[in-house]
Amino acid sequence: MTDSPYTDLDRPPLSQSALNRALLRPGGLWTRITVVDSTGSTNADLARAAREGAPEGSVLVAEVQTAGKGRLGRSWTAPPRSALTFSFLLRPRVPVARHGWLPLLAGLGVVSGVRRVGEVEARLKWPNDVLIGERKLAGVLAERVDDAVIVGIGLNVGLRAEELPVATATSLAVAGAASTDREPLLKAVLRAIEAGYREWTAAGGDADACGLRPAYLAASATVGGRVRVELPGEQTLLGRATGVDESGRLLVEPDDPDEGGERAVSAGDVVHVRPRL
Repeated sequence: MTDSPYTDLDRPPLSQSALNRALLRPGGLWTRITVVDSTGSTNADLARAAREGAPEGSVLVAEVQTAGKGRLGRSWTAPPRSALTFSFLLRPRVPVARHGWLPLLAGLGVVSGVRRVGEVEARLKWPNDVLIGERKLAGVLAERVDDAVIVGIGLNVGLRAEELPVATATSLAVAGAASTDREPLLKAVLRAIEAGYREWTAAGGDADACGLRPAYLAASATVGGRVRVELPGEQTLLGRATGVDESGRLLVEPDDPDEGGERAVSAGDVVHVRPRL
């Protein structure tokens, strides 16, 4: 494990047994929660487990990740026990076209847990970031593996300002959260994700029928604002984010009328464009 100047009193380890006692129940989504001191990538580890037939609801938590990745292959690191870095395995029995909602659903679960435990106002940046103000608190990465989906989350909890990887990042500690205790935070996030996932799958992945789309829009920091979307193929779309469609794609009304009407974006790097003063 990477050396750290902080002791267990500053950054206590997570308790695997306590998490299992609190979150595993008959008929519940979560089936096994494993906590490891260190691994390269929880997403990669669960992807291998998925190919070997691991059950839905498997959760892997690492006290530190040495080769964590975000969207577009970006690296993601944090000092040991300063963050929540975990992945979970889902086998959703809903149309694949609606799987785009999974990272959005997970992000909404993070917002719920952060607001409940940390008592700070977190919001969502499409498709996979959790923000406090305009600074990134957490990221979500969903990957399809055969008939399974692995969802990974990295949430900055106890990082000090000098430990933040980039100037645009933040943590619950830096934001002055009411609590930076990772165990109740992880429990709150996983409970919120379970509730949302149960409702979404019961509705066949219909984000309107289960209330997911209106809940997401209410927590969105993207919809309603001007954005610049860096699209695949080095293309750029500048316009106003108007909503999210039935598949979880971002809807953008281009500034340039020659680009046609509203466009649905399924992949891209989104930058919030502040109005000029």
